[in-house]
Amino acid sequence: MSSFLSVLLVLGGLIFFHELGHFLVARLFGIGVQTFSLGFGPRLFGWRGSQTDYRFSLVPLGGYVSLVGESEDADLPEGFEKRHSFTLRPAWQRLLVIAAGPVFNLLLAWFIYWGLFWAYGQFQMAPEVGRVQAESPAAVAGVAPGDRIVSIDGKPVQWWDEVAGAIVASNGRELTLSIDRNGTALSVPVKPEVRSRKTIFGDEERTWLIGIQASGRTESVPLNGASALKAGLEQTWRMIVITGQSVQKIFERVVPLDSVGGPIMIAQMVSEQSRQGLDSVLALTALISINLGLLNLLPVPVLDGGHIIFLAMEMVMRRPVNARVRDVTTRIGLAFLLALMLLATYNDIVRNLQ
Repeated sequence: MSSFLSVLLVLGGLIFFHELGHFLVARLFGIGVQTFSLGFGPRLFGWRGSQTDYRFSLVPLGGYVSLVGESEDADLPEGFEKRHSFTLRPAWQRLLVIAAGPVFNLLLAWFIYWGLFWAYGQFQMAPEVGRVQAESPAAVAGVAPGDRIVSIDGKPVQWWDEVAGAIVASNGRELTLSIDRNGTALSVPVKPEVRSRKTIFGDEERTWLIGIQASGRTESVPLNGASALKAGLEQTWRMIVITGQSVQKIFERVVPLDSVGGPIMIAQMVSEQSRQGLDSVLALTALISINLGLLNLLPVPVLDGGHIIFLAMEMVMRRPVNARVRDVTTRIGLAFLLALMLLATYNDIVRNLQ
């Protein structure tokens, strides 16, 4: 698959699926849809259904669904009736229409992970020691690189995550590691101690450790359809949590602002992964879809999350949020979004010049 085609299919597919969520739920509630567009600006080509204009537009950096009666003072288009109006629907229906876009992005990620795990199996890191820190509890106990940890306190372990989890959860209690060293079974008592380690975000945390690192060797576990579905859901949730933590770390200045990327960086990443194979492209697509879904759920006016907040407030107060408040906060949200886009574009350009 060519790099250009990969970028086009990935970005276009993500936008399509996001807008499809809005479209399907709107139609489910009988809300009229005037336009379903991939891209912004002048219409390039498309086709007209009985009520909806399905189109591809000039600027391919997004897409939109135009609903009948999105603003209270809008005239009803020809072919639509008052019952098709978005603003005349209950707040909970409007909220579900807005939330459907980001939710569909998260569902797409789940679907992709499900397919990948079903087709290729789930790759897990083997419980094999790669490095032992000098003078650490593991080094004192005699643990060596290449040792495979078979069980901890008699409980079998299959993957490195289980090893790391058991050590952290020990709270300093002595553990007995059953080790396979080149076919020889060993039993090694080791007492974890509080040590510093770097998180995936680069900051340090102190927790119970014994001073070992994984070898990094992975093994594939074949999964049937049901198991792959469950593993896909778990992977989706794991990536949602990591993505949410990443946003938090940016605001905490742990993750530097120059790590924020935009369409240029995304296109480069997709292009690079396309040379690795279809599975790599799909895995990246799932990750981008999660990022897109969570970005749209941020409580910023202009984004879906901001509209959801307004509608939730309307449901609580039993009346719409004051128009002046909506206008001012929307302007602030638009300024924030433009600043974020400029930052991402600036970072992309600087990154390519270095």
